Amino acid sequence: MQRILFGEQLGPVFDDGDEPVLLVESLAAFRARPTHRQKAHLYLSALRHRAQELGDRVELVRAPTFREALRGRDLVAVDPPSFAARRLVRELGATILPSRGFVTSEEDFASWVRGRDERGLVMDTFYRWVRQREGILMTKAGKPVGGRFSYDADNRQPPPKRERLELPEPWWPREDDIDRQVRDDLDRWEQDGTVRFIGADGPRRFAVTHREGRRALQHFVRHRLPSFGPVEDATLAADWTMAHSLLSVPMNLGVLDPREVVDAALAAYADGAAPLNSVEGFVRQIVGWRDWMWHLHWHLGERYVHRNALQARRRVPDAIWELDAAAIEANCLSSVVAGVHEHGWAHHIQRLMVLGNFALEHGWSPAETTAWFTGAFVDGTSWVMPTNVVGMSLHADGGVVATKPYASGGAYIDRMTDYCGGCRFDPKVRVGEDACPFTAGYWAFLHRHRERFAGNPRMAQPLAGLGRLKDLDAVLEQEAHRTLW
Repeated sequence: MQRILFGEQLGPVFDDGDEPVLLVESLAAFRARPTHRQKAHLYLSALRHRAQELGDRVELVRAPTFREALRGRDLVAVDPPSFAARRLVRELGATILPSRGFVTSEEDFASWVRGRDERGLVMDTFYRWVRQREGILMTKAGKPVGGRFSYDADNRQPPPKRERLELPEPWWPREDDIDRQVRDDLDRWEQDGTVRFIGADGPRRFAVTHREGRRALQHFVRHRLPSFGPVEDATLAADWTMAHSLLSVPMNLGVLDPREVVDAALAAYADGAAPLNSVEGFVRQIVGWRDWMWHLHWHLGERYVHRNALQARRRVPDAIWELDAAAIEANCLSSVVAGVHEHGWAHHIQRLMVLGNFALEHGWSPAETTAWFTGAFVDGTSWVMPTNVVGMSLHADGGVVATKPYASGGAYIDRMTDYCGGCRFDPKVRVGEDACPFTAGYWAFLHRHRERFAGNPRMAQPLAGLGRLKDLDAVLEQEAHRTLW
């Protein structure tokens, strides 16, 4: 019997050490949708590094599809991270072990969610339950350390008035012979037309082994975690990493256990090396949001990605699919797209309040937008993007993941970033040549869905503002025909 390890199960936590291991390298996943060149590099590098680590225990098979590689084998599998892979291993008769790689198990979530309908699925409630259950940042009396479960209110500072945060560079991995071979293979496959990638090639910036993940984690906790909290929602155009950890890739590849990550952050707080607001904000991203997205993916089902409560049907523009920042005039959107082209990555506010906000306001198809995010981002897995994009960014599930749409005008971007100062559009202007596509787009979006949002108490103030606009007709006419953004 062999243990099949999928491309997001490449760390020690997925290997019990007592079976031969099967790894499969297939280009089929890169053909399913346009994929960032650096994402393909990371997956192949992680797979080949894991094969090197396992030595004689591993069989590395290169095949057109997983089905061809797995057929006729006696397999055991940790439940895979996609619906398609789960169907395949069951169809082939594999022995299935419970999924791993998260702080809470699917069984844990099933016990928590029992008896709740979709409107009872609140991340903060789940997060508090996990904190209490695991004893994370809790006192012996069962109270949250510091008296609060969330320090969000302390973590919304605008960016400093300088080009970059004054922090050491993140830890960067050093490429080796495996990476050079991966790059040669990708070059050859692109040249002969086997695959087509989007985005730039570049030095590997993310950990692909457990050892590298540990080094990246230790460096982050020591040098960046103390500054993370206050500016976690801020953006500086010249500082693509800010104080973020860059650990989503090794966690999503399975090479870094999230419990290990949480424990390191908690140790820093216990040692007085990182403040509570930074540690709590970072821990919430992992034991709250990351676990939450994983569990909701399975709970809401495979058809969730096709939900479209706002009837958004516009195609994702070619400039976005091709990561062509030069074709985009709005500085915020152009800068973020350029960053995705260069690195295959952007932090959560750039994803939610620039990319997602623009897609929401301009009615992009939820399924297609999810496909773009999944292929263009190096940490874009099939389980993490649907609920983040369909639910959080596009409000296409009608309010299951987020109780209100995360739409905003240019004022938010102006406050939390340094993009607007050099932009040809003015965030304070909604009509005319200088009208900001986010500001004008926000009011057009509210008007388009005013009846749907009328019963949402969190939308009462924005809708009241919509009713006071003297130039609403001009805004709507302009946005109906906008070609420049």
